[in-house]
Amino acid sequence: MTGAVADTTPGALAAAFSAAYGRPPDGVWHAPGRVNLIGEHTDYNDGLVLPFALSHGVSVAAARRDDGVVEVRSAQTGGTLVTAPVTGGTVVAEGWPPEHAWATYPVGVARVLSERGTGGASLLIDSDLPQGAGLSSSAALECATALALCDLHGIEIERAELALLAQRAENEQVGVPCGLMDQSASLLCTSGHALMLDCRSGLSSPVPFAPADAGLTLLVADTRASHTLTGGGYGRRRAECEEAASQLGVAALRDVQDLAGALGSLRDPVLRRRVQHVVTENHRVEATVGLLRAGAVTELGALLNASHLSLRDQFQVSWPEADAAVDAALRAGARGGRMVGGGFGGSVIVLTATDRAARVREAITSSYERRGWPPPRFLDAIPSAGAHRVN
Repeated sequence: MTGAVADTTPGALAAAFSAAYGRPPDGVWHAPGRVNLIGEHTDYNDGLVLPFALSHGVSVAAARRDDGVVEVRSAQTGGTLVTAPVTGGTVVAEGWPPEHAWATYPVGVARVLSERGTGGASLLIDSDLPQGAGLSSSAALECATALALCDLHGIEIERAELALLAQRAENEQVGVPCGLMDQSASLLCTSGHALMLDCRSGLSSPVPFAPADAGLTLLVADTRASHTLTGGGYGRRRAECEEAASQLGVAALRDVQDLAGALGSLRDPVLRRRVQHVVTENHRVEATVGLLRAGAVTELGALLNASHLSLRDQFQVSWPEADAAVDAALRAGARGGRMVGGGFGGSVIVLTATDRAARVREAITSSYERRGWPPPRFLDAIPSAGAHRVN
């Protein structure tokens, strides 16, 4: 998918489905994108994360097929049809052309869920999430597709398990070594809350998060530097964490208790930096949860800033547009900000007093203009409900 379209309402999507397939859909399902408030690159280290769902996301109009075929169209690609069997090997091994890369996600989900009894479907996909912004449009697509397929074929799967199956589809079928956070956030989040997720146990709990009640706005600034997890940087960071855990004799970096001792025992300075980020980021998640449960949302800024500096200097996944946006926001009086997502492009979040939000937007935009960069795109990040059937 390449961007938002003019009308993403369920009725408009259902009408577009009828025009594309010559029959009405059996329903329309929506799954949100997510922002991770804090806890970056901790998920695949069996650590802690704190995402929340956005109001923006991916919608799928769908109708059941009983011939073992899934056919997919996207409003963002002009309705190009991609057809594939529900059963078979992995999509990534089939070498699909780049222009069909978006379709590997729903087809991959269909193949994984076919093992649980789902079958074919006709799908039309639409989105008001900017692709490449690090807001998890891919997981939203997976989760909307998964809900649709389960409903169409009468298969009941608990949402926590469905998140694992969607993650498996992205790992095995698409070939992206993502963690569990994005799918869990899309399926499990509730309005007015973030989701405290333990990525080892899979256990989660809602944490009150309503910045507007404290006179605050959480802005998402899409830096327009395109983000992709299929490049080498994300995979290298994951491999480095696995190597560090192996050298330290632990199952995952989540298990490091003595940070100073761990850093002293690693000879490779790159591995030391990766360990330092993961261990301290887990502590920042716990501190953030404590502040939110105490009603101290106004105190989050320092933790966001510390997370960004760690991601920039220790994990080395930030990028120039993100650093410039955070710096400009802080200079304009924002309480805190940080890059979000896997890194190397995407978005930043900025926590600011609502009466300063316009000033912060202007400061970031002006900073980009001085550097000759395309202007950023802004979303107000309002903690919203998880995936659901809408029609």
